[in-house]
Amino acid sequence: MDSERILVVLCILVITLLFCSRSVLAGDIVHEDDIAPKKPGCENSFVLVKVHTLIDNVEGKEFVGVGARFGTTMASKEKHANHSKLVLSDPPDCCSPPKNKLTGEVILVHRGNCTFTTKANIAETAGASAILIVNYKKELYKMVCEANETDLQIQIPAVMLPQDAGSILEDSLNGNSSVAVQLYSPQRPLVDIAEVFLWLMAVGTILCASYWSAWSARGAAIEQDKLLKDASDDYLNMEDTSATGVVDINTTSAVLFVVIASCFLVMLYKLMSYAFVELLVVLFCIGGVEGLQTCLVALLSRWFKRAGESFIKVPFFGAVSHLTLAVSPFCIAFAVIWAVFRRVSFAWIGQDILGIALIVTVLQIVRVPNLKVGTVLLSCAFLYDIFWVFVSKSFFSESVMIVVARGDNSGEDGIPMLLKIPRMFDPWGGYSIIGFGDILLPGLIIAFTLRYDWLSKKSLRAGYFLWAMMAYGLGKNKILWNLLTLTILL
Repeated sequence: MDSERILVVLCILVITLLFCSRSVLAGDIVHEDDIAPKKPGCENSFVLVKVHTLIDNVEGKEFVGVGARFGTTMASKEKHANHSKLVLSDPPDCCSPPKNKLTGEVILVHRGNCTFTTKANIAETAGASAILIVNYKKELYKMVCEANETDLQIQIPAVMLPQDAGSILEDSLNGNSSVAVQLYSPQRPLVDIAEVFLWLMAVGTILCASYWSAWSARGAAIEQDKLLKDASDDYLNMEDTSATGVVDINTTSAVLFVVIASCFLVMLYKLMSYAFVELLVVLFCIGGVEGLQTCLVALLSRWFKRAGESFIKVPFFGAVSHLTLAVSPFCIAFAVIWAVFRRVSFAWIGQDILGIALIVTVLQIVRVPNLKVGTVLLSCAFLYDIFWVFVSKSFFSESVMIVVARGDNSGEDGIPMLLKIPRMFDPWGGYSIIGFGDILLPGLIIAFTLRYDWLSKKSLRAGYFLWAMMAYGLGKNKILWNLLTLTILL
């Protein structure tokens, strides 16, 4: 049973470690700030803009755009933003004066054939109150000024929209519908509560896993000492070949991991589809069931010791405790219900529970035996991240890690191998996210430091665990900043 469990968890580990939160933080906005620095008339901060629509006086979809470096700024509150009629530009690129007369309408134009500021100046001269420029890709492009441009006193807002949003608006206008838009840019709250809770979840997960791992290691060491004291000389000369339920990573496997993970990542990049994401969901559920079952059995065995120590043979699985049999149906049902309803608003709760249970179980089973192996593993993971997030753009024309993490071409919001919390007090909504890799990889080293401290009988202050945890917490500086700000406000 232990060997089969280890194989399952290790398979999930290989897949989950492919994804780090850096891939999520990269975002969907492309820009060229370095070649077009700020200058008078072109010095706005880039802000996200909400484009609220009314189609035939009925509320339509709300789109998200990005404001330009030039032009006037928009209201930050919805109540201060006016609804304005939307019209199509003729010609569509707005590189020459539009044929239709404008009296304060918002004009929808296509990107291309001339500079962004040229479009905005022509739209303003024609009488438009704002200009929406539709990108020819689904990403948002940060609109900047050319280095030699001088006519930058633009007095209307300019907003870039993604291709899909522009197509929807254009179809409505071509269908003779009356379309009005409301442009405003809400400010994010000073403190992101979701980031604070995410930090607490990450740190708490590593703390629980580290103490469980250290407790198990100390218990195994005490038991080993008792056996050695009572053993005969013949026993002392025998090699210990018994299964311990723990897998130690060596230097070779640390290097091979990066190679195997890279192969998996390229395979996911090439084969990414709805079916492939569904396969990842199934694998995540298998790992989540195993993790949740292991955690629950470990907790409940303190109160149901007899059920945890009595076993029954089950085909294929071998000897299984009665407590495991009792807990397994609940774990399977929990994972299945999450998989079926994973698109509802509160499904993040189930995903986080399964994810935390999986991470804790992996950190309990897979261990770093010494600091040398840990250094090699983290160094290889660092190079892996750098290559597939940044360098891969040179070979694949886009960041492979980002494309896989977003689940492009899959019809899904992304992969399930991450912890997330909704930004409930943020007007932009969305989720604060951290990848499993940002918890698992540092967790392996931190759990090792606590095991070492306990077995070496070092105090908390004299040992390495406290400083390792502090380094991990401080490393999440953005989240820590939110935590410190919240503390000051309270």
